[in-house]
Amino acid sequence: MLRIKAIAQKEILQIRRDPFSLAMAFLMPVILLVIFGYAITIDINDIPVVVYDLDKTSMSREFVAELRESGYFTMIGYADRYHDIDQYLDSGKAKLAVMIPLDFSKNIVTIKKAHIGVIMDGSDANTATIAQGYITAITEQYAQRLAGVRIASLIDVRSRVWYNSELKSKNFIIPGLIALIMSVIAALLTSLTIAKEWDRGTMEQLIATPIKTSELIIGKLIPYFIIGLIDTVIAVFMGTILFAVPLRGSLVLLFSFSCIFLFGGLCWGVFISIVARTQVVASQMALLSTFLPAFLLSGFLFAISNMPKPLQVVTYLFPARYFVSILKDLFLKGSSFNLLVGEALLLTLYGIIVFVLANKKFKKNVV
Repeated sequence: MLRIKAIAQKEILQIRRDPFSLAMAFLMPVILLVIFGYAITIDINDIPVVVYDLDKTSMSREFVAELRESGYFTMIGYADRYHDIDQYLDSGKAKLAVMIPLDFSKNIVTIKKAHIGVIMDGSDANTATIAQGYITAITEQYAQRLAGVRIASLIDVRSRVWYNSELKSKNFIIPGLIALIMSVIAALLTSLTIAKEWDRGTMEQLIATPIKTSELIIGKLIPYFIIGLIDTVIAVFMGTILFAVPLRGSLVLLFSFSCIFLFGGLCWGVFISIVARTQVVASQMALLSTFLPAFLLSGFLFAISNMPKPLQVVTYLFPARYFVSILKDLFLKGSSFNLLVGEALLLTLYGIIVFVLANKKFKKNVV
């Protein structure tokens, strides 16, 4: 314990003397959370729409008003000719064009099927798909309201959304974003520890001491583990206060699982530092091995079930997958320990494996 304490104190002194490390440790999580928290959203509102109305009746204007008042669409203009639609869509001023035919109101009055044409800009497939769903739902509501008692539905569907009743994307993006930031920061912080000793020429002095490899690694992990916990507190505070994301689960469980995840992430950073032996290579390896998998393969933003089967199997190798799942369940569902124990055990196993690998890889000799 004395040797571990000495290494930890030495690492704390190095961190205090290095303003860059301190800035990266405390400012980077805040900056990343603010930038990604506000920049990443899949909520689609104010879709610019151009209207080509040939009917020009009260019913056609009422339908256009229905679209505008929904809050999803913004009317930016009316086309006088069919070819004017191309200019709006080609220039990007409009993402959607609504064409109301000449016999629109006549068909409604005579209880015939009325047609509405919709042209969507498919260059942004996500926006086009969501806009299509919006306009379909609004059109069906409008038709039912016009039909009144003449067309009575045999099935009355009443849906209720659990866990995220307002369907706000930030409510499930922010918990995943916290996992993403923690995985990157943890690996970056410790990826420079061993490599820094080699670059400064102080590793030879450590090798000459009677300290064991496991003691060296644990001693170097302790300061960064404390920093990681502070970053976790900051991220959770910002998520719940700044972004108003509900935290329905236990804080004790949240920080317990965060400790397990941090240990694995920090050990991975140490392993990278041992393998790379230079700070530049270590930082690049840390970014590539944490940020990309956590962003693309953790379920943070893209559903794993929608990925190809081989890629779904690959996601099991990355701890961010399990931690993202834990955070989303704790924040939105308030899940208990019994429902999260599987992910917790896998995170624990990952941390043990990486710690053992780092011990095996580090050799107390000068090569």
